[in-house]
Amino acid sequence: MFKSIVNILKIAELKRKILITLSLLIVYRAGCFIPTAGINTYNLTKFFDELSKTAGEGILGMVNLFTGGALTRLSIFALGIMPYISASIIMQLLTAVVPALERIAKEGKAGYEKINQYTRYLTFALCVVQGLFLSLWLSNSGNFKGYVIVANPGPMFSLITILTLTAGTVFIMWLGEQIQERGIGNGISIIITASIMSRIPSSVRQLFILWSPFDPSKQQIHTVKVLMLFALWFLMIIAVVLFSQAQRRIPIQYGRRVVGRKVYGGQSTYLPIKVDMSGVIAIIFASSVMTFPATIAMLLPKATGVLSFLQGMIQQRGLWYNLFFVCLIMFFMYFYTAMVFNPLEISNNLKKHGGFIPGIRPGRPTANYLDFVATRIIFIGALYISLIAIFPNCVMYLFRVPSYGLASLFGGTTLLIMVGVIIDTMKQIEGQLVIRHYDGFIKGSSLKGRK
Repeated sequence: MFKSIVNILKIAELKRKILITLSLLIVYRAGCFIPTAGINTYNLTKFFDELSKTAGEGILGMVNLFTGGALTRLSIFALGIMPYISASIIMQLLTAVVPALERIAKEGKAGYEKINQYTRYLTFALCVVQGLFLSLWLSNSGNFKGYVIVANPGPMFSLITILTLTAGTVFIMWLGEQIQERGIGNGISIIITASIMSRIPSSVRQLFILWSPFDPSKQQIHTVKVLMLFALWFLMIIAVVLFSQAQRRIPIQYGRRVVGRKVYGGQSTYLPIKVDMSGVIAIIFASSVMTFPATIAMLLPKATGVLSFLQGMIQQRGLWYNLFFVCLIMFFMYFYTAMVFNPLEISNNLKKHGGFIPGIRPGRPTANYLDFVATRIIFIGALYISLIAIFPNCVMYLFRVPSYGLASLFGGTTLLIMVGVIIDTMKQIEGQLVIRHYDGFIKGSSLKGRK
């Protein structure tokens, strides 16, 4: 590992890309501390501090985690990059179901740029809507237990807030594109990972305060539980690494063709089917469905009926919440797989190029076989994703961890994103090293990235 780091510093181009990436991340983190105009950041921070002592953080705790604490200060980057992620997922699904968008996506690089432009427009629209609701929520002092967050609420404050937060998200999107073009790794994913990792020191500090090894009278979590938490953390990281790269390899044989004196084809390969085909998308979709009613209830002055019940269920994160969450993850796992994995199209492509699965006839029988295998593989992946998703809730219940932000470090979407992005970035750096005849991070072997 240390030898690989030394080799990285020897390559001028790779060193330049890493320095550009780090510089842009510093710019992003600096923007997370610039507050929006008209906000009493002191009162807002005190409100979130009191809220973090309970299990009722809900959607606010989740958004604050993905924005690197920008929401607690309501900085210019308070919305983070999540509107762009939501727009990307929506456009990906629309591309699979709308024939016009599907034709555009098949036009190659020009089609990709056009879809990307539509994604930017949708991101702008989502930012305006979220900025409007956020400004209305901030203007209502009844939502903050007596704390006055906005001294002069009104249409002008809402307009300034919408413009500021929208411009902040657009700037973050531009930073991600610059990292993608001039730096190393996937820019948007690296920004999200940096936001999550920026919360680790404060979470460790919070855990240390709860542990209080030097003052047993204030100790809320015993030493044995702390050691068990760290052991579970390492085990969860190992499990995420293994499952993120796990795949079922279906053997593919290509027929041999003789054209004149030359022989074409005849080679053997395989078709990989990922166990975790959707990644974090299934969790994001399920979380959005779960938190949307609670968000609406939070914005309303007095939420009653179904909205009030759902809001209480999400805040308590009890048995019914976890069961409903798991069911949604299973549904969206199969739904997303059906959108991106088309067995009939794969079967037709194999048949067109002279490929076949040994023992399976080409055409419809091959499509049925691929669907049979994928359905069972995805079920295992859905169980794995569900376990990872509800693990923070289990940690909060079993170890009496009061904060969801602290518990989410031991599982959930944050761990999936961090591990996956780190693996992908290391894979790209390793590719640069191998091209220049250096060993990668693992001597005598290669690091497998996610597909």
